[in-house]
Amino acid sequence: MYTVGVRDHIMVAHRLDGDFFGPAQRMHGATYVVSAEVEQEELDEHGVVCDIGMLRAKLRGVLEQLDYRNLDEHPGFTSGKSTTEVIARYIHRELGHVLPLRAGTMLTVVLDESPNAWAKYRGPIRHASTMPGAEIGVA
Repeated sequence: MYTVGVRDHIMVAHRLDGDFFGPAQRMHGATYVVSAEVEQEELDEHGVVCDIGMLRAKLRGVLEQLDYRNLDEHPGFTSGKSTTEVIARYIHRELGHVLPLRAGTMLTVVLDESPNAWAKYRGPIRHASTMPGAEIGVA
């Protein structure tokens, strides 16, 4: 299995509902390092999994919708339900919709909260992009 990945970061504000979250129930800021990895069994006709520059640009496009935002006011999140795991899944799904890769390509999104804590969402891209060439080998 071949893998390529890129990293970026976002700064958000949010709160988490419930006593379970202790002080994170209060509004607070978070900075996440966001990694996105694409995995495929075979390389394309250019000898790559995908273009790294394209992957980086698509990730940045998705992250721009979250960067410097209060996630409690973002339409993609229920107020008080923006855990690191939920944010990782959201980024995975949004990125999967814009990547010009065939359905079934494995995508992993990791959010690092700190050097010691992270959350990951890994799964296949559910929908092939409508970009030219993405229809080749659709699973």
